[in-house]
Amino acid sequence: MSRRSAVKHARKAKPADASGIGPRQPCPCGSGKRYKACHGSADGAVDIPVARPFDGLAAERELIALREFVPSGTAVLPLTSGDREITLATVLPMAAAALIRADGVAYVGLQVQTRSSDVSRDLARAVRWALTAKPGDVLGVVGPDTDPGDKPERLQDLVDLDADLDVLVHDDFAWWMPEGSEPSGEVAVSLERANSAILPTERIGPAAYWVDAGERAHLRWVRPEPEEQLLAALARLHARGELGLGEGSRYAGSFRAHGLLVPVWDLDRESHAREWTEAVEQLGTRLDAALASLADEPLTGEERRARDGLLGRQITIR
Repeated sequence: MSRRSAVKHARKAKPADASGIGPRQPCPCGSGKRYKACHGSADGAVDIPVARPFDGLAAERELIALREFVPSGTAVLPLTSGDREITLATVLPMAAAALIRADGVAYVGLQVQTRSSDVSRDLARAVRWALTAKPGDVLGVVGPDTDPGDKPERLQDLVDLDADLDVLVHDDFAWWMPEGSEPSGEVAVSLERANSAILPTERIGPAAYWVDAGERAHLRWVRPEPEEQLLAALARLHARGELGLGEGSRYAGSFRAHGLLVPVWDLDRESHAREWTEAVEQLGTRLDAALASLADEPLTGEERRARDGLLGRQITIR
């Protein structure tokens, strides 16, 4: 066998690594890349990220929205035990993982840098810290070194699995401070910077958020269905000309976040957020009907072509 043939044969025969995943298989992190080009690369992470960290929680969609694109939002966490109320927050001062305000109000941040492969586990670590921390304490970063015990917990172990979140969307970050108090130092700088960058946002339905991005507004809607089924239903509506939200709207595409698909529509920003509520409800009804029809009615050729077009407008952010 020639040297070139031997090298070629060796490449073909490259086995799976210690993870048991072949180099040409899809990476289990959900990126859509092959394992060898993602977490199986020489500089890839040792731990494979959990692709759907909030699976099993009724609040999964709202958690994804709060972590990925809601600028300023809070929601009381439905804990099953503990003597302190914990409030989830999108962003905290200096992007802290958790803090206890001077008045004793406890916050856990969602939009933070993580140091492990599981966002749910990091949130559980922050919650455990917040349950016993003192007023004025701040947890800057959370990770494996902040585990409170020998048995790692996940958010699913601490909350009511069937409880959704009552999300409050705020116009600014004034809630960082106790009522009547004034920020100072790094907190004041962080507050000013956060308020200047905020995009006007309103929740107009379950996991459906209107966002004013400047020239246009958008609807970002976290959907619970498996991606393949949802894309087929969206394609069916698109082929029928029923995928829009009415005049001044256009389906823009979708992105994947923590294992779920988030369709996005461009909207006329001259219309108030609440003017789109009814249209979103009607689209939801059409989408439910399209999903139900898939069991008995396979996609037509036109609908398959529509699905291929929708696939070309997808990205993965987590």
